[in-house]
Amino acid sequence: MRKVLLIVAALAAGGLAGAQTAPSPSSPAKKELIARVLAIQQPGIEAMARGLAEEPAKVLMQQAAQALRNLPPERREAVARDIEADLRKYVEDVGPIVRDKAVKLTPTTVGALLEERFSEDELKQILALLESPVNKKFQALAPELQRSLGEKLVAETRPEVEPKVRALEKSINGRLAGPAGAASAAPKAAPTAPKKQ
Repeated sequence: MRKVLLIVAALAAGGLAGAQTAPSPSSPAKKELIARVLAIQQPGIEAMARGLAEEPAKVLMQQAAQALRNLPPERREAVARDIEADLRKYVEDVGPIVRDKAVKLTPTTVGALLEERFSEDELKQILALLESPVNKKFQALAPELQRSLGEKLVAETRPEVEPKVRALEKSINGRLAGPAGAASAAPKAAPTAPKKQ
């Protein structure tokens, strides 16, 4: 995904620099350079597609988690397991469809923008950047960078965020309980601050 962001930034920069350097017309060499850029970007594109495919399942899981609270305790665990199995099956079924379609659409979307906005020389520069050892080293470090920031962010925002999460949960529970049950709608166990990535 970080590589995709790098290309998006390059596209934006190319759009701004378009007045300075007009892209060359399409040629077999240019098409080959674009194919190489897209091949490097494919893992990021697949990750984006996976995220898009999983998003509805995440939303439904959140909704189900709230609805599970209304079930009798003896049914909750079994229903939760069944819902999780349904969501897993959905992701397994839909994930490959969205991933394959994203890969198929990439040449006509991202590839078309690259062809329109960049000259062969600029594409060579992009490839030099993407294939450079320094970029590869940076990309390998990215998960550690995110983890480091995430841990520190959670630790430093917890005192401010946890009370707000509890207040939000209390407000939502009160609204769900209606006017008569608002006083008894206090949450049983408030979630903690955002988890680290």
